[in-house]
Amino acid sequence: MKYILIIGDGMADNALDALGGMTPLQKAKIPVMDALAERGTLGSVKNCPDGQPPGSDTAILSIFGCDPKRYYFGRAPLEAAAQGIMLKDGDLAFRCNMASVENADLPFGEKKIISHSSGSIDGAQSRELVLELFSDPEFKAAAEKAGVKIYPTYSYRHIAVQTGGDGENLEMSPPHDHLGEKVSKHLPRGNKNAEVLASLMALSNKILSRNPINEMRRKAGKLPCNCCWFWAQGTAASLPSFEGRYGKKGAVISAVPLCHGIGALMGLQKINVEGATGELDTNYEGKAEAAVKALRDGFDFVAVHVEAPDECTHNLDVEGKIKAIENIDSRVILPMVKAQNDSGEDFRMLILSDHKTLSTTGAHDGAPVPFILYDSRLQKGSGMGYSEESGLLGQYLPNGVALMDMLFQKD
Repeated sequence: MKYILIIGDGMADNALDALGGMTPLQKAKIPVMDALAERGTLGSVKNCPDGQPPGSDTAILSIFGCDPKRYYFGRAPLEAAAQGIMLKDGDLAFRCNMASVENADLPFGEKKIISHSSGSIDGAQSRELVLELFSDPEFKAAAEKAGVKIYPTYSYRHIAVQTGGDGENLEMSPPHDHLGEKVSKHLPRGNKNAEVLASLMALSNKILSRNPINEMRRKAGKLPCNCCWFWAQGTAASLPSFEGRYGKKGAVISAVPLCHGIGALMGLQKINVEGATGELDTNYEGKAEAAVKALRDGFDFVAVHVEAPDECTHNLDVEGKIKAIENIDSRVILPMVKAQNDSGEDFRMLILSDHKTLSTTGAHDGAPVPFILYDSRLQKGSGMGYSEESGLLGQYLPNGVALMDMLFQKD
């Protein structure tokens, strides 16, 4: 028996007037997911506990069987683990987004947040900009005084680590939840360290705005990458062993450091796929092929995470979100189901959105999301297609931690 987890990040949504009262998931042509839902168990699950931030960090922890109320140490430490960054006692990690704020002659706080990802900036260019920023004499001196060091990636997402940073009462905002709003409303707050971090963000805007790369981006009609936005703070994290808990050897395939970080802390194998971008243009076929190979190479369990629906929603691209969902159906799930059927080996497959991402605002929402649990040995199931509405008609799980036990049929 093989076990497969498919996470379509942010697939679930609310009904939209622009789609005639349908959600993007209902509008999308997803014959494979519909067929699996009809023959499998269909329900809804709340992955983001009340009182916790609604996002992939808390949701995916739940899906992997780790209660966020016990194991949530902040998003950044999970992403740091994916890079092999070992946090020490007293270290405070942050997600560092290369973001876009309003390109206007205004004080930093009066500018509006335009994009959490600088319009999905190319990873190599993002890396170049953040390295140039931390090499700038003025910014370098300020960062060193604050004890902040950067760990760049090939994405708009980087990790910063602050030695001796005070995280007590520190509040920080995810930029994707506040597009179109003033920077001043969402700067770090809560303690003296917040003032230090906010000043670094303002300084990053001053320095990046005059970077030649941004001059070229403006001329090309692209958003300037003009702000280093700190958020998702946290301290050193540890998670239970996946194999120790479930008795299965597993692997994780994703373009997102968060997923690889959770996997690494649980002892799951990290599998990188060339061309996996986390965007609409990601290498769907490569992810499916890597998952099939992992199962053939002796892994019992494989998780495939696709970020594209979430990124499209943050960019308020409804058509892109629909296309991303259709791509997951036809270019990830279909070839994986076919490969397993051709192998003749039984399998169980769990398919779901980790959380809702709302096309009206671009923000995450912690409401229940629909899930499919399919077993190749069974031919009868819910009789319904896959959507938010049909999921509410099936089994309801108040806590996503139960999902992995269901997948592995643990009592």
